[in-house]
Amino acid sequence: MAKGFFQVPTAVNEPIKSYAPGSPEREAVLHQYQKYFNGNEDIPLYIGGEEVRTGNTRTMAPPHDHQHQVGQYHLAEKEQVEAAISNALEARSAWADLTWEQRAAIFLKAAELVAGPYRAKINAATMIAQSKTIHQAEIDSACEFIDFLRFNVEYMSQIYEEQPESAEGIWNRVEYRPLEGFVYAVTPFNFTAIAGNLPSSAAMMGNVVIWKPSDSQVFSAKVIVDVFKEAGLPDGVINVVYGDPVMITETVLSSPDFSGIHFTGSTFVFKELWKQIGNNIHTYKTYPRIVGETGGKDFIVAHPTAVPAQVATAITRGAFEFQGQKCSAASRVYLPKSTASEILELVKKDIASFNPPGSPEDMSNFITAVIHEGSFDKLAGYIDQAKNDKDVEVIAGGGYDKSKGYFIEPTVLLTTDPNYTTMETELFGPVVTVYVYDDKDWAQTLELVDNTSEYALTGAVLGTDRYAIDQATRVLQNAAGNFYINDKPTGAVVGQQPFGGARASGTNDKAGSAQNLLRWVSPRLIKETFVPPTDYRYPFLG
Repeated sequence: MAKGFFQVPTAVNEPIKSYAPGSPEREAVLHQYQKYFNGNEDIPLYIGGEEVRTGNTRTMAPPHDHQHQVGQYHLAEKEQVEAAISNALEARSAWADLTWEQRAAIFLKAAELVAGPYRAKINAATMIAQSKTIHQAEIDSACEFIDFLRFNVEYMSQIYEEQPESAEGIWNRVEYRPLEGFVYAVTPFNFTAIAGNLPSSAAMMGNVVIWKPSDSQVFSAKVIVDVFKEAGLPDGVINVVYGDPVMITETVLSSPDFSGIHFTGSTFVFKELWKQIGNNIHTYKTYPRIVGETGGKDFIVAHPTAVPAQVATAITRGAFEFQGQKCSAASRVYLPKSTASEILELVKKDIASFNPPGSPEDMSNFITAVIHEGSFDKLAGYIDQAKNDKDVEVIAGGGYDKSKGYFIEPTVLLTTDPNYTTMETELFGPVVTVYVYDDKDWAQTLELVDNTSEYALTGAVLGTDRYAIDQATRVLQNAAGNFYINDKPTGAVVGQQPFGGARASGTNDKAGSAQNLLRWVSPRLIKETFVPPTDYRYPFLG
């Protein structure tokens, strides 16, 4: 029972370490990288308090060295998924009844563990599993994950503090109950922080969770599990299963106790999940919450007054950091004819300064590998098509090689067709397509940007003309859930830029905000009358 109105520590963003040559953090992460790279992790399912090893395993290999095995993970069958659901429901009562400050303490401790003893581990695992440079791993798996944990605790306390007014003789209060059942968390390969946040944000609000990480992120997901265990998360609150996504999902969505899904992944998959939930709606005890962040075809549009060097940097960083595999990565660019040549020359100069794609262990590399062979083959196919099409040319990059790692050169396509395939289709790789417009067609170009894509995740406008900036902000109000002025369209920071988009990019429930946490509670209003009436008659009856 709570014995006070508790204030949580004020959330602040975790400082980003530099990993400069000779720094202790650089030495620590390289040491841990080698330990993991030369080891052999055997990763079980986590069901209740048990580590379940089925014997049916799949190997794990770094995308930048795909013949090198770093371990294996065990695949669930339907019986393990059903056991995970049963364990979650068994754990629900005690977890939901635990006072909120005790739940808060667990996740605040988890943040401190990631900031301290687990920092090198979670970064090294992300470098290996997802082929992230140390900078990309640091801002994701360390800093953003820490920020999610700290800020969500603060948001949780603010939600609980929000209470209705009370009239004379009446006390109104709202309790924020966890959902009645369990939450299904489906997480992507590209951000370790998202993989940690989707199950933990629901759990923080008192829910129990079935978590299915991406097959390509199991290595770093295991570190998240280790952190939660050491932080004191009770058994059964977050159960972790890997395996056939169709089987796991069908089993989960068939349960009457399914109460919500927290998803990040492809638009097609999310729509299919929504359809499945709809088809099963008569099965459920409660209407499930459906929260998803999906695809993007994120844009940069430059006004003729934009500074060329700033536009070029926004393109280089926005399109090629983490090999363009961020949901927010710039993948279509609109440049004015008056400055397009200068901007593109600067971009080509940036690309020429990159090392060839390689291992993140070599910290001089800006570009590493794409996540797996399927992604590689898809991207190579689009590049080959561009080499043959008449209305587009490859002006930088265009090479690829998967003999050792899934390496795609940073590639810039220049098209004369604003509706060319790669201006509309999500690629999820280091390929950006540029369209050059006549300066006088600025207004029409904004309409083009708004109407070209089904997605609406992120976008950026660059320019120094404030009237033009205002015009773009208004015209593109529905084209991006996160809209950037004079910046690249990537790099949302928890507590500063809540993240999410609409249209085919998701439900826009803004991860890293109280708005997202509110999806994982079901408020109950309690009205207490201190001196109830004893006569039904109102004064108007005379």
